[in-house]
Amino acid sequence: METTKMLWAVLALFRIVWCLFPQSGYIHPDEFFQSPEVMAGDILDLQVYRPWEFLSNFPCRTVFFPLMTSGTTFCIMKSLTHLGFLNSFINSYNLLVLPRLYLTLFSFILDYSIYQVAPVWAADRWKAMVLLAGSYVTLVFYTRTFSNAIEGLLFALLLMMISSEAPETNLARKSISNKTNYSSLIGIILVAGCFNRPTFLAFAVVPVLYWAAKNTISLYRPTTFSLKVLKCVPSATATALIFIAVDTVYFTYEAPVDHLPLDKVNQPQDTQNVVLTPFNFLKYNFNPHNLAQHGSHSRSTHFVINGAMLFGVLHLSAAVAAGKVLKRALHRLLESKHSKAASERSDVLLQSRHVLLLFYFVPLALLSLFPHQEPRFLIPLILPLVLWSAPQKQTIQWKSILVLFNLLGALVFGCLHQGGLIPCLSQLEQVIHTKEPLNNHSHYTLLFTHTYMPPRYLLNIKNQETSVDVIDMAGTEEKQFCQKVGEITEDISSRNSDTTKNRIHHFYIITPGTFKPELENCGFVVKNETMFFPHLSMEDPPRITVLFSDKWMSQLGLYILELELHSLPVHRGHVHGLMQTGQQLY
Repeated sequence: METTKMLWAVLALFRIVWCLFPQSGYIHPDEFFQSPEVMAGDILDLQVYRPWEFLSNFPCRTVFFPLMTSGTTFCIMKSLTHLGFLNSFINSYNLLVLPRLYLTLFSFILDYSIYQVAPVWAADRWKAMVLLAGSYVTLVFYTRTFSNAIEGLLFALLLMMISSEAPETNLARKSISNKTNYSSLIGIILVAGCFNRPTFLAFAVVPVLYWAAKNTISLYRPTTFSLKVLKCVPSATATALIFIAVDTVYFTYEAPVDHLPLDKVNQPQDTQNVVLTPFNFLKYNFNPHNLAQHGSHSRSTHFVINGAMLFGVLHLSAAVAAGKVLKRALHRLLESKHSKAASERSDVLLQSRHVLLLFYFVPLALLSLFPHQEPRFLIPLILPLVLWSAPQKQTIQWKSILVLFNLLGALVFGCLHQGGLIPCLSQLEQVIHTKEPLNNHSHYTLLFTHTYMPPRYLLNIKNQETSVDVIDMAGTEEKQFCQKVGEITEDISSRNSDTTKNRIHHFYIITPGTFKPELENCGFVVKNETMFFPHLSMEDPPRITVLFSDKWMSQLGLYILELELHSLPVHRGHVHGLMQTGQQLY
């Protein structure tokens, strides 16, 4: 037991240290563009790219949680800078790490919830906590500014609330005199979860039904069910009004209005009306055409691929266990035999653990109804899974496989996947601000291609500064890319005038090594070249033949290529137009 406690403490410390290191892996653009990118523009007045979900035409994301997470950290940073305590506190490192650290500290709600509810579900609390703390899902996904991470934290709180009334536990006995308070808290959690991500209902449906149907003496009574549900209504209503008020004020008076790309909605919302972001979210996601723009997947993707990718052997063992439980239930149904009370009593513990399988597989099945399926959508399910996988008085199986699996997952998603982009942005921030401070005598064009969307806020450029243009050409083909770069360089040459004769122009192209040979075919002269290693792009995977040659590092690197422009001056207007075209290509 002491060894298990010590192992959890080491893993918990590693979670914090690795956040501060920081992790270089870039999992998905939503990590940045649904929280810190938006808040950095609002609070720190930095140049950002605001995603369509946060435009006033049709807002689909509540601003409440971004304000409470990234917004809080940025407000602290801004206050410390204004007070003069830390003159250079706002920089790329702090802009990246502090919001992550905020979420990392809150991730220990997961550990606390496991500690509290493990005895209720006949799980060994410290073994379950080690499984949780050692999972790369916790180390990587729950230390990032994903709305899915917040969804997981709210799910953890919900599990604590519904477990409080499980029978024959100390936790249950403590809660008997406070059932109304738990009902109120459950109402708050349900509404907060729905405003954060309406998919929270998929995770909450079985736990809430279990809680509402179960009374303190383990009997199922419709009246008890109705009373418990009704007790949630006042707190749920008050919470919903708070979220609606915050969103309405923000999207009516604060958030900018812009044209929605790709005809995302049929009719823009009148910004003077009450803003209901969950309704807009559901309206958008129930349109198959909209989801197809993000990628369509097989209905079995979550079960066959994503669950195994996130949880490995734990997912597979739970699937096998669920199959055995179903087989046993069908066998009993066919036999039509009912055990007496004594035999039923001996199976109570087993049956209570079976509920954990419902907590895991029902949300997975409900989320599988939608054609767009990403692994991060399932990260809240780690909670019932580790509880199931750590039964009392039993050893954890497949320990070596679990260790190797989580080491590999942490390496791929925490370090390799798009791992050069964040260090690259940090380097560019230093170049722009220190090597040649922003002024009227220098101009920077940063063109990104075949990378994930670059979070602009990490460049730390104020809105009033006009000496940096960021162009995101995403996965543009070679011919189009060469043509666009040619237009930009030609524009720089043709716009040479007396008023800008002394301006020094820097043109950087940021691209993975897998696309570098195509770029070289454009015929442009590279002045300087910097490589960031490692960088794994699954959209442009490494060439296997090159990986086994002496140039293997080039396939796992991200390059900053400064083109030779002979210090040509620049005309901002035309380049800005090109920048907008490049952004729409993503």
